[in-house]
Amino acid sequence: NKVKIPTLIIYALVNKQYMMDIQEDRSMIKNLQSKGLDFYIVDWGYPAKEDMYLTMDDYINEYMNNCVDYIRKEKGVDKVNLLGVCQGGTFSTIYSSIYPQKVNTLTTMVTPIDFDVETDALLFKWSKHLNIDSMVDAFGVIPGSFMNSGYMALKPFQLALDKYIDLLDDIDNPEKFENFLRMEQWIFDSPGQAGEAIRQFVNDLYKENKLVKGELVIGDKKVNLKNITMPILNIYAEYDHLVPPVSSRRLNDLVSSKDKELVSFKTGHIGMYVSSKSQTQVAPKIAEFIITRD
Repeated sequence: NKVKIPTLIIYALVNKQYMMDIQEDRSMIKNLQSKGLDFYIVDWGYPAKEDMYLTMDDYINEYMNNCVDYIRKEKGVDKVNLLGVCQGGTFSTIYSSIYPQKVNTLTTMVTPIDFDVETDALLFKWSKHLNIDSMVDAFGVIPGSFMNSGYMALKPFQLALDKYIDLLDDIDNPEKFENFLRMEQWIFDSPGQAGEAIRQFVNDLYKENKLVKGELVIGDKKVNLKNITMPILNIYAEYDHLVPPVSSRRLNDLVSSKDKELVSFKTGHIGMYVSSKSQTQVAPKIAEFIITRD
């Protein structure tokens, strides 16, 4: 391996991490490994009823921290590289502010940071008015299917109608048909959400924007983005309908890092991982960033 310091991928809680390794010719992970990077990836699993009380404190100060400490011990390194995806990028940013001494570089991809931005993104608008407390009190663990119907409603024609009509054009093309089925399987493979963790995520971030204001507390730890001094690569998608670019871009203004890059790609939220741009542009950029800071 060219790279001595391993990279830990932190994926969002709302979907499964195999999106980044969905098939051989569209695998971001395979692409990055071929460039000499060494990877670990967190699989958050599928929360069951007994997980309803898991908090952001459990996910970040316990689970993430245990993973980082395991890699540091296993590989004999002081620090790891973090690569956070979407909500996993928010978690990685929070982690890097609490444990900066354990993070060599921080790469965030399509990551929401500033939740109080002028945007047409419906998810950001709706979340401000979501009665998450009633939902968590009712469900305990919010079902993945319930979350998914919300995401489908963001672009009902495109996500629930157009793609199936377009499929008819490709029905005789086995390769395209298999691609379609793989993506469908991934989209509907949605873990439930541990109630207390999503309660804090919606109330403290979407509604009160505490991360940017410097008021976020995870467990007994105050989160101050100024503690982030390690090199940062902040990647966003110009056509992202879930995380508005302006929300991601704010990170670079809020950290103390001198070595920081902001990179955009002309793709959507998911296209960042499975499009041809993902293979030819995004992966090489990440590899170059991590390798040169090893």
